[in-house]
Amino acid sequence: MANPTDSKSAKITRPKFTGGLAFVLAAAGSAVGLGNIWRFPYLAAQYGGGIFLLTYIILVITLGLTFSLTENALGRMTGKSAIGAFESFGKKYKWIGLFIFLIPVIIFPYYSLIGGWVTKYFVTYATGGSSIAAQEDFFSSFISSPLEPMFWGLLFILFCIFVVWKGVESGIERANKVMMPALFVLLIIVTIYALTLPGAMEGVKYYFVPDFSKFSFEMVLAAMGQMFYSLSLAMAILITYGSYLPKSEDLESSVLKVNLMDTCVAFLAGLMIIPAVFAVLGPENLNSGPGLMFVTLPGVFASTPLPGLMGAFFFLLVIFAAATSGISLFESIVSICTDTFGWTRNKACLIMGIIAIVMMAASSGGYGLLDFVTILGFQILDFFDFISNSVMMPIAAIITCLFVGFVVGTKAIDKEISQTSKFVTKPFYNVMLKFIAPVLVALILISNIVSALAG
Repeated sequence: MANPTDSKSAKITRPKFTGGLAFVLAAAGSAVGLGNIWRFPYLAAQYGGGIFLLTYIILVITLGLTFSLTENALGRMTGKSAIGAFESFGKKYKWIGLFIFLIPVIIFPYYSLIGGWVTKYFVTYATGGSSIAAQEDFFSSFISSPLEPMFWGLLFILFCIFVVWKGVESGIERANKVMMPALFVLLIIVTIYALTLPGAMEGVKYYFVPDFSKFSFEMVLAAMGQMFYSLSLAMAILITYGSYLPKSEDLESSVLKVNLMDTCVAFLAGLMIIPAVFAVLGPENLNSGPGLMFVTLPGVFASTPLPGLMGAFFFLLVIFAAATSGISLFESIVSICTDTFGWTRNKACLIMGIIAIVMMAASSGGYGLLDFVTILGFQILDFFDFISNSVMMPIAAIITCLFVGFVVGTKAIDKEISQTSKFVTKPFYNVMLKFIAPVLVALILISNIVSALAG
């Protein structure tokens, strides 16, 4: 087997984070995104509140930690992004990295479109349009218009391109050092405000107290799927960021901090949204699914004091969350292109940025000019989301488990982590990676496909 460091490309100077804090903020920024602020609260509401929260936390500290350590260790061990990392162990494994590379390429454009939607809502609230945003048809009218959603999505993409263009230290580090603290401050402000609303404590009780009668296998699968989405697993991001982590930094401690920050944001997002909906609209409105952020919450803000201010604060924090993840998705794409094709960072940003803009426009058109186009019964954006998140990510995760467990060998990961870490999670790591994780992820994949076919 090839030594992962025995290649000419390994001698090329690779950008590095300036330290552990920079890595933690950047990796946490990649994890903290729409999955935390948008998806986690409505899933928690849908699957019983407290029991979902408890299940999710258990999964993060077991399955999630296993995957996070593995991907970051692969990146730091090889000093390369996804394609190069797998190819380091033999050219016949290059296809694994290519498959994983396609995941952020598919996700980034439609993710940017949703980031554009969030930006539109923030501007609407910031300019005194809280009553307009609360109208029932505002969201559907906006996303079905032919040009406006593409304009806001383009702004979001251009911002991500600009940050990545500036590089790891001058772009990604600096952006996350501003946006991540600002996100936490805004999140705490809006959460405190939500908890002061009359009737909010009923929502807190629903969110905190596990109701074991609502425990189900379907709920566990939903929590696992959310964990993948939230922690940026199987998207090439963690391999890329791991390759930027200096060898002197404690890998296990850094990954634990990232997962803790991500889980805290998800927890606070649920604490912010679920009690507010309970208090203003009643528990029956908790199951509004993806429409929770763009339809239900504007109705909540409209029925409370300071709707414009709180709405602006909320959507600003969502912009920060979306942007930190969008930057990470695009950085993983650019890093792979520079490693694999020998492109400069600027060339990679330009070419992949143009591709992302075209794909974003197609996703936007699926709700307007191209609404007649369906793929396997899905609208364009929904298809991109299904094929990347529900199919490709679980497959990538299973392949990574089997590859590391039975080809690379867990001893190699053990050696990489133990250089600077005590590796306190080692006793359960091997069993989790080789046997438990692949089975659980396979169940997610099967469930996703069956649900799609049934729908």
